[in-house]
Amino acid sequence: MGPATLAVQVLRSPRARRPDAVLVVAAGALAVMTLAAVFAPFVAPYPPDAIDLLAVNAPPSAAHWLGTDGLGRDLLSRLVYGARTALLGPLLVVIGSTVIGMLLGLIAGWRGGWIDAVLGRVFDVLFAFPSLLLAIMAVALFGKGLVAPVIAMSIAYAPFVARLTRSLVKAEVSRPYVSAYRVQGFGGAWIAFRRVLPNVTPIVGAQSTLNFGYVLAELAGLSFLGLGVQPPTPDWGAMINEAQSGILAGAFLPALVPAIAVVIAVVAVNILGDELSDRIGGGIPA
Repeated sequence: MGPATLAVQVLRSPRARRPDAVLVVAAGALAVMTLAAVFAPFVAPYPPDAIDLLAVNAPPSAAHWLGTDGLGRDLLSRLVYGARTALLGPLLVVIGSTVIGMLLGLIAGWRGGWIDAVLGRVFDVLFAFPSLLLAIMAVALFGKGLVAPVIAMSIAYAPFVARLTRSLVKAEVSRPYVSAYRVQGFGGAWIAFRRVLPNVTPIVGAQSTLNFGYVLAELAGLSFLGLGVQPPTPDWGAMINEAQSGILAGAFLPALVPAIAVVIAVVAVNILGDELSDRIGGGIPA
């Protein structure tokens, strides 16, 4: 019985069907943010760039539920539209790093030998560079925006996924079902991609979920520094940057609202990732 089968049994267990209140709140918060981002044109009460100089830094009211920023733009509308870039960037990084990392980890764990040694040294080199530093270097080389940081962070986070995949694949190689397939005449590539990889995917996917929150915070920080998503495109990190001047004048909401959104998103994803890792990883014997 492989890890994938055990993972399904754990997720279907009575304990898995009774999530606690914290898990429900985290899942609900993330679902609301995702739906708001997808249906932003229908949810946002105003266009995100609609300027009203007569309502600069206005407090919350019936017209503007969260108030306005330094240009009179509705904070709720910008928050909703900003969720698109704030969530899309980390999603692309997690998908990219997971695909790259699983492929390299599978090759290293399955082939072993000098290939494993070379890839291990490559991973060590990448570990020496913080992901945010690689993103800044990519921006310096290719320009500001979302594309360069996403590519750089995908490469930076891939070694974490690759090492986990490598260790899981090495454990799978020694299992009897792999030897049974070899005896039946199946090729190594078929066994690796059609049998071993599906068995380790649930565990790797659960661990990769935790990277989403870290990437979200780093991309928001990059936008705050002015190196990520550029105005006038709404983005939570850029909104905090734009609101700095208003803080000295006592207008805290334009910076506080997107900052709280970042915190809620990161905490919610981490809670879900921890729970998923426990339920999948905890049900599999070492």
